[in-house]
Amino acid sequence: MAARDEIIAWLDDLLDAASFEDYGPNGLQVPGAAEVSVVVTGVSAHLELFDRAASLRAQMVLCHHGIFWRKQPQAIDERRKARLKALFDADMSLAAYHLPLDAHPDVGNNALIIRELGFERGEKFGEVGWTGSGAIARDDLIARCARVFGQEPVVFAAGPEEVRSIGVVSGGGAFALAEAVERGLDAMISGEPSEPAMADAQEAGITFIAGGHYATETFGVRRLGQMLAERFGVEHRFVEVPNPV
Repeated sequence: MAARDEIIAWLDDLLDAASFEDYGPNGLQVPGAAEVSVVVTGVSAHLELFDRAASLRAQMVLCHHGIFWRKQPQAIDERRKARLKALFDADMSLAAYHLPLDAHPDVGNNALIIRELGFERGEKFGEVGWTGSGAIARDDLIARCARVFGQEPVVFAAGPEEVRSIGVVSGGGAFALAEAVERGLDAMISGEPSEPAMADAQEAGITFIAGGHYATETFGVRRLGQMLAERFGVEHRFVEVPNPV
């Protein structure tokens, strides 16, 4: 058993949450039980995740994508009401960390992806991403991405046959392709492709790999759950709610 507020304070400090200008609030979004014995982690805060967390008797749900976003209507509609009701009925807290969890150099999505792909983490890239260095055949990198992300990626294989440098920005990170080209990287890895990405990659001679928005953002939150279990002695369960996007 651990205190909810101690867990949140530790996460806020670890991820330096207060330093980020984000699309929604980072940290505790909905308060639940003051004491926590079971933490469920998942990528996105929605009803199926909350229902499954409640069935596991969780007192806290920890997500990458929270329930409140700046560009969404601020009124509570029926969909958001159902999500909040699921949390209230189970007395579960909801905590979410978006950009802080992408950007972290050790437990962030992008740093962990670089490690999983067998590269060494390098410099900051694309605001919340990182570069990586190594040496692997392009086709082997694509196959490794399919294995690491658990699905076949969208690939524009226009870069060199040997990949020595990559840039990684998980989720909707295709905006950083121009920076990858400017920095002379051999490949860029993200979650979703943008419409111009194919032509931009082909014309610039860089390989672009989109592994899936959801699939590229399971890493950080799962690692946070493991760390909470190690530090606070709580039970951690990662709940997979697959999304092909």
